[in-house]
Amino acid sequence: MALDFPNSPTAGEEYDRYKWNATDSVWDLNLPDYIPVYDFEYLVIAGGAGGGSYVGGGGGAGGYRSSVTGESSGGGASAESAITLLGGGSYTVTIGAGGARTVQPVSQGVQGNDGSNSLFSTVSSTGGGGGGASGSGGGTAALRPGRNGGSGGGHAGNDQTIGSGGTGVVGQGYAGGSNATLSSPYPGAGGGGAGAVGVNGSGSQSGAGGTGVASSITGSSVTRAGGGGAGSTVQGALAGSGGAGGGGAGATASVASVDGAANTGGGGGGGRNASSSLGNGAAGGSGVVILKYPDTASLTIGAGLTSSTATSGGYKITTFTAGSDTITVI
Repeated sequence: MALDFPNSPTAGEEYDRYKWNATDSVWDLNLPDYIPVYDFEYLVIAGGAGGGSYVGGGGGAGGYRSSVTGESSGGGASAESAITLLGGGSYTVTIGAGGARTVQPVSQGVQGNDGSNSLFSTVSSTGGGGGGASGSGGGTAALRPGRNGGSGGGHAGNDQTIGSGGTGVVGQGYAGGSNATLSSPYPGAGGGGAGAVGVNGSGSQSGAGGTGVASSITGSSVTRAGGGGAGSTVQGALAGSGGAGGGGAGATASVASVDGAANTGGGGGGGRNASSSLGNGAAGGSGVVILKYPDTASLTIGAGLTSSTATSGGYKITTFTAGSDTITVI
């Protein structure tokens, strides 16, 4: 259908999709300004979980999601697709905290605290699952298994029940390990990592944390999201080491459990079966969000986020290490 343009338009007058150009006496197409689009590669890692107390299992690593070409997400999954963002659009970034350290009552275990989720736009990673715990005098009622999470918490060492660790989220991380025996010295199991299942407790050795996954999004290879190791026992089981990628080691006969490393999503180490600070489960490491995007784009970053930006090879790499706020793409 023909358009019925005004007979005597004034300069700049708009009609339908056109604007009157008084200089040339023509109706020009009045198209909106060009909106740029940019592809963002990302690494989104949630907070790692705390280890359990009193023969505690290791804490599970935070969920690990990556869209970096040629790399992997957690749980053995392939890299996801990059996300496309519009110039002028605002998007939320949240850095998940690690699960807090557990302080146990006398001779009674407490499960490790779960990590918190991390978020970039529509991409959410799940916090790690807390390590399991045991306690004397309570039989099976005193047993608290590893919790489910991005990666699962390891099962506690005990004399009542053999059980599996907590489960991981598909595409983010692996399960925690299992305790393999009800006999002394009661070894516990490591927390799951983004790259491997937590190691089972066996013989006189408590399990190590599962390994994490390496990424070169920043230009150098860094492994993150390792699980926490299980604690030692007074009966003679040795502490499990932390998984490669920021996982903390379990408590020994004289050294407290080790926290997961900050901004790796590593799980915390499990506590020893002792009625002292050695019995406490360690904290999980905080998460991180890392974005790689063309250097023709810029970000306006909300004051609630802590970040740094580097430029390399035609790309900007922004690393967010704490907080929650919006970013705007320019």
